[in-house]
Amino acid sequence: MPKINFITQGCSSNLRESEIMMGLLSNSGYDVVKEESESDANVLNICTVKGDTTALREIRRLKKQFPEKKLIVAGCITEGIVPKIKNIDESISFVNTHNLGKISSVVENTMNGAVLHLLDKKYEQKVNLPSVRKNPMIGIVPILNGCNYFCTFCSTKLVKGKLFSYPMDAIRQDVKEHLKLGCKEIWITSNDTGAYMVDSGGKQKLIELLEQILSVPMDFKLRLGMMNPGNTITMLDELIEIYKNPKMFKFLHIPLQSGNNEILRLMNRRYTTEDFINLVESFRKEIPEITISTDIIVGFPSETEQQFEDSLNLLKKIKPDVLNLSRYAAREGTIAAGIKQLPTNILKQRSRAMTNVFREISLEKNKKWIGWHGKVLIDEKGKNDSWIGRNYCYKPVVVKGEFKLGDEIEVKIFDATEFDLRG
Repeated sequence: MPKINFITQGCSSNLRESEIMMGLLSNSGYDVVKEESESDANVLNICTVKGDTTALREIRRLKKQFPEKKLIVAGCITEGIVPKIKNIDESISFVNTHNLGKISSVVENTMNGAVLHLLDKKYEQKVNLPSVRKNPMIGIVPILNGCNYFCTFCSTKLVKGKLFSYPMDAIRQDVKEHLKLGCKEIWITSNDTGAYMVDSGGKQKLIELLEQILSVPMDFKLRLGMMNPGNTITMLDELIEIYKNPKMFKFLHIPLQSGNNEILRLMNRRYTTEDFINLVESFRKEIPEITISTDIIVGFPSETEQQFEDSLNLLKKIKPDVLNLSRYAAREGTIAAGIKQLPTNILKQRSRAMTNVFREISLEKNKKWIGWHGKVLIDEKGKNDSWIGRNYCYKPVVVKGEFKLGDEIEVKIFDATEFDLRG
């Protein structure tokens, strides 16, 4: 059988979908390999949430480096990127996020010279499926498809479609299967975990789901994925109580996107900066050491210098531990793409200024951990014979020694960088 290699872009949901496709191919008798050079065909699972550039660049690289190998493009495929990909190579097959269950058929037909375009939208639950995990210690569990926001800058709704939550019992069973196979961390993931079950009668059921998962009588840590602030505010008190459970990583990912209310309105974000500050302060009041991760976009169309300064000032006020910073890029088919765009040099200047501010914040926050001692779970192999563990706040701790994935070890923090702690 042909050897197949996967290259994955984007978020943890994309990573999980690659794991599922690898599992389905493995069950069909294909040999899933880790290196591009070893494969007969490559599957590129793309992300277009931040635009087409990264995906197209990788496709060109693969076709230039391996012109004789078949290439299948999977994942978050927009209508607009398909002709651009076909201009690179007409022989590329497509299988979007809604058709990953057909990956074995796509690979078989592509290897036999056919070109398939599986790009229709349908809604199937993506739990309790075969998988080949990238990291044997981490079980990634999706809980829903799509999003109930329609942000003017984002293509997620266009790609993923409507909100479709997976059954609670199926999710809990998926968690149990990951744990039985040796996983020590469970990552709950989606495009907005706070919207769980809003599509079924309008009532959020994330708290109930988390209670079900945390009740599994096994030893593990749970990392909750991104939640939009508007869906978090409505269950704030209950969520804070859930976070006090010792199995929960004290890690909260809530995207701000802008520190100016007018820009938030133009983005159609459905919350205010005051709402966001209340979220952060409420969590920190009850769990002071919690790791806060957020996202900010600089250079949204019409953003003035003062509005950018508002974002900078709010960043200094909330002092997040993690910042995912993006320069605005127009996504085809979105409302914001039709608004007059800011010059590229302005985006670069604002990105650079915010990066510099955040580096100071990050170093300051990490240095506060110097002297801390406690347990970390080794979940990643680092560089130069090092290992990376995570403490109870999901802070990365770099250590050296004779360890292995899954080890829980006692450490003391003696130094910190902008990016991690050193133990």
